[in-house]
Amino acid sequence: MERADAVHGLYYLLVHALFRLSPGADPLLVLRLPSVLAVAVTAGLLALLGARYTGPRAGLLAGLVFAVLPPVQRYAQEGRSYALVCALVVWATCLLVRAVDAGTARAWAGYGAVLLTACLLHEFAVLALAAHAVAVPREARRAWLRAAGAVVAALAPLAVLSMRQSAQVAWIGGLGAGALLGFGGIALLGCACATVLPRALVRLALPLAVLPAGLLMLVSPAKPLYVDRYVLYGQAGTALLVGAALDRLVRAGGPRRAAALLGVGVAVAALLPVTTYLRTPGSRLDDVTAIGAAVRTAGVGADGILYLPARRRVWSLADPGTVRGLRDLALDRAPAASGTLYGTEAGPSVIRARLLTAHRVVVLRDPVGQPQDPAPGEVAKRRALAGRFEECGTRVVHEARVTVYALRC
Repeated sequence: MERADAVHGLYYLLVHALFRLSPGADPLLVLRLPSVLAVAVTAGLLALLGARYTGPRAGLLAGLVFAVLPPVQRYAQEGRSYALVCALVVWATCLLVRAVDAGTARAWAGYGAVLLTACLLHEFAVLALAAHAVAVPREARRAWLRAAGAVVAALAPLAVLSMRQSAQVAWIGGLGAGALLGFGGIALLGCACATVLPRALVRLALPLAVLPAGLLMLVSPAKPLYVDRYVLYGQAGTALLVGAALDRLVRAGGPRRAAALLGVGVAVAALLPVTTYLRTPGSRLDDVTAIGAAVRTAGVGADGILYLPARRRVWSLADPGTVRGLRDLALDRAPAASGTLYGTEAGPSVIRARLLTAHRVVVLRDPVGQPQDPAPGEVAKRRALAGRFEECGTRVVHEARVTVYALRC
């Protein structure tokens, strides 16, 4: 971890502790349970926020809306830090509201401590400060600046370390049409809801919904960094706005109430297929079972396997039997022997020499459109394949490309 993934260090320590405390439990349950609980806690916190600004029913609706949003459902199931970060950012938002009301150093310290914990789990949680800056009234601005400054200062060492490991995010491509349309849709929905809601709620919820994602998008042309899960907590702002808007329409009665109920029914009906799909293996970006089956089929008669780039070796680690009989042409030391996640690879000249002895190779590759890894070993792989082999066929399995290269197809 001192060489890679420092940004996830606190989460890895948490998961390590959970596994140590529950040695006999189902490992998948242990890995996923924190995310499930975090989403439940977030929904409850949103209910409290909504109740404070527009009433108990608005809060209940906000919590329910949050729970059924597709991105939230996806990361509630995954053993990653994003749902926990979301819960902590929303908790920090609740503490921000309390600190503004109380005005005590203790309240501001609590806000800063919780937000810092979120940032240590994933440093892009610091973008929530931009949203909070808009929500803080002028009379509390100085106290907020002190708390925010403390968070930034405490996060700075991790930020410096993670900048040295920027190769970990080299896979992120530029902004696609889907990301832009999704962000635009959220922004328009938030603005539409804001027109009928109290100003205090809008100042809190709308910046949370749009600013963190918007800031990541703004820097992406210079340095691609935008991935929707990095700012999952923005969904909390959307849920607050939609829940409060639905409450207002229901309270209006008459045709507006009927339209609101009809809209909710249509939305629920539209979400049911999505909800069902998100609970299937096919919804996963990395369906290692399907990838393994494709590799097993493609590997008939092959001399070896090549991972391009090396981190894609993780696709085979869940079930090593899928690559049994295939020589890993780039591997120097296996993950367990090297104490690393993906194993360590041989130097470019060794990789090139091994490829020269092969006649048929299965290559596990990144999806189309992802940036090519500039590491010397990865360059050597690409040049050796292009100079010696023909591409005989590719099968795309979710995010993976399983390609067979041969001297003659």
